[in-house]
Amino acid sequence: MQADHKKIERYLKTARGQIDGILKMIEEDKYCIDIVNQVLASEALLSKAAKQILLGHIQGCIVESFESDDKEYQAEKMAELSKVLDRIAK
Repeated sequence: MQADHKKIERYLKTARGQIDGILKMIEEDKYCIDIVNQVLASEALLSKAAKQILLGHIQGCIVESFESDDKEYQAEKMAELSKVLDRIAK
C-alpha cells in the first residue's frame, strides 16, 4: 500500500476510540443528538482514511498497471477503481 500508513492509522485509531465512546454513551443512555454527532464524526474519520487509501492505490497500483503495458491488468485495476468510486458516489 502506497498510502501514508501513519496518517491512516491515526484516523482509524481515533475512530475506534470514538466508537468505543459511542457505545459507552449508548450504555449510559446519553442524549441522542450527542450520540449522532459522535457517529458522524467517526464516519468522517473513516471517510478520510478511505480517501487516503484510495489515493495510495491510484498513485501505486493504478500507475503501476499503466507502466506495465498489460492491457488486461490495466482494465482490471480500472474496473476496481470504478466500483469503489460508484460506492463513494452513493
